[in-house]
Amino acid sequence: MSSGLLRLTVLGSASPYPSVDNPCSGYLLSSGDTRVWVDAGTGTLAQLRRHVRLDELDAIWISHLHADHTADLLTAYYGALFADVRLDAPIPLYGPPGVADRLAHFLTNTSTRSPVESAFAVDELYDRHRVRVGTLTLTSRAVAHGMPAFALRAEAAGRSLVYSGDTAPCPQLTELAEECDALLCEADSAQAPSDEEQVHHTPEDAGDTAGSARAGRLIVTHVGPFLTPRQAVDRAATRFDGPIDHAAPGATFSIGAAASEGSMGREAR
Repeated sequence: MSSGLLRLTVLGSASPYPSVDNPCSGYLLSSGDTRVWVDAGTGTLAQLRRHVRLDELDAIWISHLHADHTADLLTAYYGALFADVRLDAPIPLYGPPGVADRLAHFLTNTSTRSPVESAFAVDELYDRHRVRVGTLTLTSRAVAHGMPAFALRAEAAGRSLVYSGDTAPCPQLTELAEECDALLCEADSAQAPSDEEQVHHTPEDAGDTAGSARAGRLIVTHVGPFLTPRQAVDRAATRFDGPIDHAAPGATFSIGAAASEGSMGREAR
């Protein structure tokens, strides 16, 4: 890959479990020869392999430990250690506190702990964590999901993409997304809860966050089962007057460009 542009490829965006044609949350971020797998929801590893081998990844970044964002780390472990992949070194894995032990708990079948560190070099996230991965700068902020959870700002070639992960609207996300070229924001909830702690964005919330952050464009993702993508886009558009797209599986967005490959914009289905 020769282009230095920041590119987002949607591996899956379903919530809370995959549909027949859409895996759970997972994305491939690339710039030049740098490739980072962002969230590893159910079914995303197969789609990732359309674009890159595990041993060609520069890093994996995980927003939080719910299964619809992490489940394919389990199969990635087997692929990295016991299949046709030969790692020169463990794959850098940036994730919430406890991610290594969570993986080991699922993978260990005897009294001997599975060697998850042989597949993944784990670096636990914290608020304002920042790391340089190839041509990408990755900055993480703690967000409001009722558990340790993080949003991500990825920057390369003068362009920026912010990914909300799963979170209620919160100042940390708005600050992180300030004047980003694109905000990839969940729109999971059909309506805000009245008597429970809010842990997700509604489509209207996604529009508000994009507007408050002065984002260049909004890409709604993680749309829940009680909304269609078109409904989510249309509802977000009542609060944000910039370009809006849906993170359709297989779509690729050139961040900072006027149009995207596979983009459906406000014609989202």
